[in-house]
Amino acid sequence: MEIMPLDLHSPPPMQLLLLADPSESLVESYLKRGTCYIAAEDSAVVGVYVLLPTRPDTIELVNVAVDEAQQGKGIGKKLVLHAIDTAKQLGYRTIEIGTGNSSVNQLALYQKCGFRITGVDRDFFLRHYDEPIFENGIQIVDMIRMAQDL
Repeated sequence: MEIMPLDLHSPPPMQLLLLADPSESLVESYLKRGTCYIAAEDSAVVGVYVLLPTRPDTIELVNVAVDEAQQGKGIGKKLVLHAIDTAKQLGYRTIEIGTGNSSVNQLALYQKCGFRITGVDRDFFLRHYDEPIFENGIQIVDMIRMAQDL
């Protein structure tokens, strides 16, 4: 598997990106402001993430997604670790990430990769999404904010 920046002339893998964030307008906003990275295996895109500069010395990892047929193979962890390494190489001092309050697998993965919880953005998903989103039988209401020093 190879992880690389998406070619500027290639369309982004929207189906994958929408797995991580169901709002097409928010995904398009991230893509305009950040850099999209894809994980390819045998010329098929199996994973994706976007790095989004937010403040001086800080970058946010958004839209981490793995093709549903490829989940459980460690691709998500490889994407997150690649993003951390890329942020370091780009000279950032802090990397942040946010996930839903019901995203138990993602919360575990991000902590295994060195992220620590820094706060909760209460009602984030109620403010930013028109339709309720459910995961693991729980409505996603709050954004769990995490970060790590690089």
